[in-house]
Amino acid sequence: VQLVESGGGLVQPGASLRLSCTASGFTFGIYDMRWVRQAPGGRPEWISHITSVGGTKAYADPVKGRFTISRDNFKKTVYLQMNNLKPEDTAVYYCEIGRGYPDTLNLRGRRGQGTQVTVSS
Repeated sequence: VQLVESGGGLVQPGASLRLSCTASGFTFGIYDMRWVRQAPGGRPEWISHITSVGGTKAYADPVKGRFTISRDNFKKTVYLQMNNLKPEDTAVYYCEIGRGYPDTLNLRGRRGQGTQVTVSS
């Protein structure tokens, strides 16, 4: 089971980034997926969720209206489009496996290695 995030970087406030997380080693299409982030010295913060077939999406208040989650089950990839980035968005961003239908491999909570997003002028 592997999750590989990419797309992070150093950007100025107001810029956009698109994060990707490509999965392997499990049946991606039967799992909800989440994005969480962790700022330096902070706790992991849930920021977005998408159901297994993409029918339902949810966002934390700090990113609502600026971030968009999506997925491509054929490519086994979940995305996070981040617009109008702010310095407080600076964090390591992780994709995380959510609920499975069923979760016979007990993968819920598994994360990738993360990708750093730094927003600074």
